[in-house]
Amino acid sequence: MNVYIYAVGKLSEPWWRQAAAEYVKRCGRWCKLTVTELPESRLPKSPSAGDIERAVSEEGSAMLARLPAKAFVVGLFIEGRQMSSEQLAATLDTAMTAGKSDLVFLVGGSYGMSKEVENACELTLSFSKMTFPHQLARVMLCEQIYRAFTILNGQDYHK
Repeated sequence: MNVYIYAVGKLSEPWWRQAAAEYVKRCGRWCKLTVTELPESRLPKSPSAGDIERAVSEEGSAMLARLPAKAFVVGLFIEGRQMSSEQLAATLDTAMTAGKSDLVFLVGGSYGMSKEVENACELTLSFSKMTFPHQLARVMLCEQIYRAFTILNGQDYHK
């Protein structure tokens, strides 16, 4: 199983990178998890709505260009569906059982993702109604992917 995370921006602090790397390493028992950091589009200090739309479109095009054919695509969106860890695990299991050998998770920049990206997703997911820093959200995503695989493989990690 190949699992990809395409995320706009870099993890700037070493503790974010270490936390994400730990979950990527742990996932190695069940899948190959690859995290690809995509560059943020440059914006002026006070961007206009048009500047933001252009940037989000550019970032979305970079994500869409990397999608493997017939992948199960999950996008993190504020308005996405909230689900339990067990529900996420079951959703991923259903995708894998249906023959999807590639799972892709998309994490946008601070202005979100384009409608084109949203339309490419089979699932739009939200961690919470609360707002989290993008760097923390990426670590949380890595942890939830690991948790989903522990649930699917009957491991004690999930309680």
